[in-house]
Amino acid sequence: MTHDRRIVLTEGGPTLSRLVFGAWRLLDGPTRPDVDGVARLIAGAVDLGLTSFDHADIYGGYAVEEAFGEGLARWGGRREAIELVSKCDIMLATANRPANRLKHYDTSAGHIRASVDRSLANLRTDYLDLLLLHRPDPLMDGDETAAALDGLVKAGKVRAVGVSNFTPSQIDLLASRLSAPLATNQIEMSVLRTAPLTDGSLDHAQRLRYAPMIWSPLGGGRLFTGTGAREQAVRAALEAAAGGRDLSAVALAWLLRHPARLVPVLGSLKPERLAAMVGALDITLDRQQWFAILEASEGREVA
Repeated sequence: MTHDRRIVLTEGGPTLSRLVFGAWRLLDGPTRPDVDGVARLIAGAVDLGLTSFDHADIYGGYAVEEAFGEGLARWGGRREAIELVSKCDIMLATANRPANRLKHYDTSAGHIRASVDRSLANLRTDYLDLLLLHRPDPLMDGDETAAALDGLVKAGKVRAVGVSNFTPSQIDLLASRLSAPLATNQIEMSVLRTAPLTDGSLDHAQRLRYAPMIWSPLGGGRLFTGTGAREQAVRAALEAAAGGRDLSAVALAWLLRHPARLVPVLGSLKPERLAAMVGALDITLDRQQWFAILEASEGREVA
């Protein structure tokens, strides 16, 4: 049994590739890809079936979207062949945002609209397939924020909206003011971070039938670099289930096994690693394999 290569996030909502290319680290590292390098990354991802690209306005100190947009123009493929996701509302205190005296959040209508316009210009597109609010804002006015999001959809600048890192009650507040259901909640989860199994996040997703996107699905690399007892135990459990297959693919398959229809956002920029991770779509763990990995992560049998 294999997993579908495409997924509809919620009824009437956008369709993404089941595994998503994460652009967060695009400009990290000692050597930043040039325009041609970014274009090659995009082409390689699309060839692997990773047609959805996850962004945020703040990535790379507000620089990733522009670099990606230049590479996207160089790639020259059809805009309709890919899906662009971006996020807004985190305000970083950086040199290119001198008005931000400290890190904070802003879900005001004016900021959301301005952020989307900048993202569209940077990405060289006239619409986002999906816009997410990046973090819960304790000063969010549900009516104002929802009206801004609805307005962006009505104007055609955004095809669908969702949230990231929201609790179920925070989702319910915003959803109660919107004219269409939220498409997703992007949350952190991995074989090393299992809290969403019990904190209500995945229960809420199943109840409302939206597919959560998953950031840091391999524990930010700790799964393979960590030397602690937990990391070692999980690696051993993954190896036992792998049968010689790539461990990162097995770790992703553990997420894909969940009935909430999780959509992992991949963090690697290496074509060979992305190709290995896509192998997760051909792996279906049985119930006991899944629980063995959970047991290794939590250090105990289930009650």
